[in-house]
Amino acid sequence: MRTLTVAAFISLDGVMQAPGGPEEDTSGGFRFGGWIVPYADPTTGQAVQALFSQPFELLLGRRTYDIFASYWPHVQADAPHHGIAELFNGVAKHVATHHADTLEWHNSRALPGNLVDAVRALKRQEGPRLLTQGSGDLVRQLLGAGLVDELRLMIHPILLGRGKRLFDENAQASAFTLQNSLSSPGGVLIAKYTRSGEVRTGSFEGARQ
Repeated sequence: MRTLTVAAFISLDGVMQAPGGPEEDTSGGFRFGGWIVPYADPTTGQAVQALFSQPFELLLGRRTYDIFASYWPHVQADAPHHGIAELFNGVAKHVATHHADTLEWHNSRALPGNLVDAVRALKRQEGPRLLTQGSGDLVRQLLGAGLVDELRLMIHPILLGRGKRLFDENAQASAFTLQNSLSSPGGVLIAKYTRSGEVRTGSFEGARQ
């Protein structure tokens, strides 16, 4: 068995759309693309490096796959993110798509059949952890099916008001444990949560007696 990690840049109100650049995803009239850029510093950079420091395979939705495939294979050797480019270009990439014949990026493969069933089958295999990047529609389906074992969130101190969100009302109720956290000088909260079972409830009625 292997685990599934959802990694995401999000705003305080849970928006994850187009964090990296103005043209990344303008659907729905979204006009704040590139909102993480002003908060980039050595602390957030080290957190990204730590995320990729252990073996992984990418699990991607088609839109994110196309964005990545148009960028990472073309990163030059002297570019700041060349190390990540080498990782992404080499690892297996499992893609939610109906058009397997158009996956031209090296080591890419289409998820067969039903998404949830395909990811369950991947998790039953031996191998490195599965790691999502972006891929909001895919991630929301995985959260709805209870397949996410770990959340690696970089929560930015801004409200975006509108845009595609990480969580929706279809997410399966689950409890998570905060494993570690730190904040960057710019106020980005970097947090790692692992799934820890069912949601527990209680009452304060007895405490008032």
